[in-house]
Amino acid sequence: MPLLDELIKETKNLEKEIVVLSQEEKKEIQNILSREEKTAELLLAWLEKNPKPKIDLIAVTSGPGLEPALWAGINFAKALSIAWQIPIIGANHLVGHLFSPWLAGHNPQFPFLGLIISGGHTELAIIRSFTDYQIIGSTRDDAIGEAFDKVARLLGLPYPGGPAISELAKKNKTRKEIFNLPRPMINSQDFDFSFSGLKTAVLYIIKKKEKLDEKEKIAMADGFEKAVGDILAKKAINALEKYNLKTLVVGGGVSANSALREILKEKLTNYNNKTKIYFPETKYSTDNALMIAQAGYFKFLKDGQDNLDKLIANGNLSLK
Repeated sequence: MPLLDELIKETKNLEKEIVVLSQEEKKEIQNILSREEKTAELLLAWLEKNPKPKIDLIAVTSGPGLEPALWAGINFAKALSIAWQIPIIGANHLVGHLFSPWLAGHNPQFPFLGLIISGGHTELAIIRSFTDYQIIGSTRDDAIGEAFDKVARLLGLPYPGGPAISELAKKNKTRKEIFNLPRPMINSQDFDFSFSGLKTAVLYIIKKKEKLDEKEKIAMADGFEKAVGDILAKKAINALEKYNLKTLVVGGGVSANSALREILKEKLTNYNNKTKIYFPETKYSTDNALMIAQAGYFKFLKDGQDNLDKLIANGNLSLK
């Protein structure tokens, strides 16, 4: 409850009176949180001491992701919905990432090409509105974030791999590529991705040399980022050209990588200097509550509130 307490106080927008729950409502909350009895106990005690916030809608991530974690959030949100008599909506995690640039005040015009690059997803989609998406490409094996994590492990770097590789790569002042890393599927005729071969190439180089010195580790990190950037840029440019789109919007945790941002900007400018590209603020690149609130709002405008009984966790939820 400390986090909820802190967040509610930050809103500075509270009702004057505390909501008094009926016995039926308390039982319903206890039933919903039956697997988290301690949470139910703490929440009911918290509700008895804190006023209701002046909010109109509760948005909660319903997928994709690990379902046990999703269920914990969904059940807690359901309990708040009952206690405060506020509508609830399940939000798509990927949609949250896709529209995270709007949190920085950007307003790309539809239709545009969306590129999601995160720990579990690498996808290209045509975005026609806030609720109309068409996936045209996705990863066939490792997502980009997974590839960063695995290569970081091979280089003896900490988890998560993305920030660690980024920091190491910045030390390559010459920007010279020592290792000839592949760009898997960069010339394929579709918009799918594959990063497993790139990771395997790093593995074989390290095994062959037995051990990389610090200079070689820096060069490998930098070379890996460049290879990933080249793949992302080529696929995006091909999609922009085929579908006659003028704007690329990038979202997801890996979009915080400064090198990838620069590669995408440079290559898209060289392709067509009138092409627009948007990124979220770095602080909104990774998972955050604001992007879920925004995604939930868009969905609510189209479909209205969710039924409590029908709101479930979907670990394999996709853009649709």
